[in-house]
Amino acid sequence: MKTPLIPILAALLAFSALPRALADPPDAGHGALSNDMPKAPYLLNGAPTFDMTVVKFREAYNSQNPNLPINEFRSIPDKEPNAVLTRAASKINENLYASTALEKGTGKIKTMQVTYLPIQGNEEKAARATAISYMAALMREFEPALNVEQSTARVAELLEAGKGAQFYQHQVGAIRYVVSDNGEKGLTFAVEPVKLALSEP
Repeated sequence: MKTPLIPILAALLAFSALPRALADPPDAGHGALSNDMPKAPYLLNGAPTFDMTVVKFREAYNSQNPNLPINEFRSIPDKEPNAVLTRAASKINENLYASTALEKGTGKIKTMQVTYLPIQGNEEKAARATAISYMAALMREFEPALNVEQSTARVAELLEAGKGAQFYQHQVGAIRYVVSDNGEKGLTFAVEPVKLALSEP
């Protein structure tokens, strides 16, 4: 079954003002959504990358999280011939997907995201818990010293701090966590690298 197009499109449009890159889920119709995909201005201007490709990330992630797998990422076509980012996404389930923006040429990760599209009814609590589990697993890939309980608690704190905010960020060393809470339109948790300034002599 394909992910419904309208909720995904609404979520992407809601994120359009944020300074980050967001990819749409692969089964939602690339042609229909790629034109509406928001760009990330600061990423286009020399933002750093993680020193890994999405293939290496997924290999390491799936090895560490066999019960929370991420499927192969699919590239999202960009009609801009001079685009400096490659976007890709992976559908996890009907209301959860991972997305990324990669440096063109090297394929290194500039942002890695998990987006949850809230559902109503009896399955809401379980669906949100699954989303938080994926977000916590993503955090552990970049902060491997954290265990499951610690990362889950940290994600819960960040989601609470960013509740209702279209852009909330929290920096830990050279990593920035971003929360974008657009209510029923979607909740995104992202991990991005930060360029650290050299200290003055």
